[in-house]
Amino acid sequence: MTALTRIAGGLAALLVLAACSSPAPEEPALTVGTTSGQVHGLATASAREFLGVRYALAPTGERRWSAPQPAPAQDGVADATHPGARCSQGTQTAGTSEDCLFLNVTTPRDQRPGERLPVMVWWHGGGYTSGSGADYDAQRLASRGRVVVVTVNYRLGVFGYLGLPGLAGSGNFGFADQLAATKWAKDNAAAFGGDPGNLTVFGESAGGMSACALLTSPRAAGLVERVAISSGSCFLNWPAGGLFPGTSAQTPYTSLATDQADGVAAANQLGCTGADVLSCLRKLPADKLLPVNAAFSDHLAYGTDLLPENPPDAVRAGRIARVPVLSGGNHDEARSFLGGAAMADPSAITEATYTGLLRTAYGDPAAVNVLQEYPVQRYPTAVEAWSTVVTDSAWSCPTLAGNQALARSTKVFPYEFAETHPPNVSQVTVPGMAQGAAHATDTPYLFDLGGKNLLGDAAQAGLGDRMIGYWSGFARTGTPPGGVPGTATSTTVLSLTAAGSTPVDTGSDHRCGFWLRNP
Repeated sequence: MTALTRIAGGLAALLVLAACSSPAPEEPALTVGTTSGQVHGLATASAREFLGVRYALAPTGERRWSAPQPAPAQDGVADATHPGARCSQGTQTAGTSEDCLFLNVTTPRDQRPGERLPVMVWWHGGGYTSGSGADYDAQRLASRGRVVVVTVNYRLGVFGYLGLPGLAGSGNFGFADQLAATKWAKDNAAAFGGDPGNLTVFGESAGGMSACALLTSPRAAGLVERVAISSGSCFLNWPAGGLFPGTSAQTPYTSLATDQADGVAAANQLGCTGADVLSCLRKLPADKLLPVNAAFSDHLAYGTDLLPENPPDAVRAGRIARVPVLSGGNHDEARSFLGGAAMADPSAITEATYTGLLRTAYGDPAAVNVLQEYPVQRYPTAVEAWSTVVTDSAWSCPTLAGNQALARSTKVFPYEFAETHPPNVSQVTVPGMAQGAAHATDTPYLFDLGGKNLLGDAAQAGLGDRMIGYWSGFARTGTPPGGVPGTATSTTVLSLTAAGSTPVDTGSDHRCGFWLRNP
């Protein structure tokens, strides 16, 4: 899903890490013993932070494209006052490194001795090709929610999802990192005042898709007590052109056979052919691999040891972990992607191209039905019309279907972030189209992105407090305060806005009955 990287790029413009606060006077609680050795963190006005803690050995040299290896305990006390390196991503290696398997732990500063708090492990988004755990400052979530928050780096792009015939772990290296970091969090929870028996994985976008996949992974059995999925349902399904004009139809996961075939093609592009392709690729410096990075943005592979089945198939069959799930998305998801497309090429989405976009996406005769249901004249701009079609067909209705399928096997609390004036984290501005609750605009309500609180007024701050209460309450008990339980047939979700949290019929709002009858 190459277009996800466009959103990550816009989001990255706001993720400039703020300078860490100076450590408080020496306190024993700032030095903690872990399975990786002793680490010394820092205290801020509201939290303790342990940044850049290594959870696995550097995946370099012969460990490039191998399962993450636990980091052994080191002698001495490691400095944990600065984040570790971002994983290699983008088109340049500046500011990134393959040696990036670090995490960050944040706890309330006023935690009482002996208090055991829920542990929340964050898997960041970024289209499987960009991002960092340290981009998400968790002090507000930890202190107001009274939880231990762990934000995780994992391998990205070609480094995390390459597949080759005969390569063990093909397509799953980033996912394996996520699982390894979560196990580290469970093993070390008590050292930070957390409850190892009460751990929630939560993620957004690619992180949410990975969290949904976790539910179906036999290797993750018993690892977590709860899962929260934001904009990452297993059932997401983008039509051709749905993420960006010209992109192919995509889902969050790919088959092992496709992943391996794409890996061979990438190796050929990089000049690695013949009998020992893997050895050739491992000898290349990281910057030589980046030109094929984006090709692995949708390559979390199934048909593997970690993911034996395509996750939506496993969910439909009920082959999932029986743990409570919080699951939802944003009311206007596609505006981030297609608004970005319109900014890059104003001629791509217009009244003149609208019918062609529908035909490319849905084919005939379905495109005629879609055109009747979503006439371009009904909307202020063609960009908003096309964004509404894609949001409903590819994001909101599949998320509803996924939640209904999950509810057949476990307890589910569906929601929708529907705030109309959230921070513009993706820097998308299209004349005539409001940003609305576009993709990723929910993240500033739980985290300070890059250390900056982007909630600009009391109404936004109030929604942030309610969302922190909702997510942390779910992590604490498995039931979010005021949550609406989902069922196998219900179309009602809890709508989260600055004006309040109310149940709404998302099926009607997003025309899901229509999409059940059309491709």
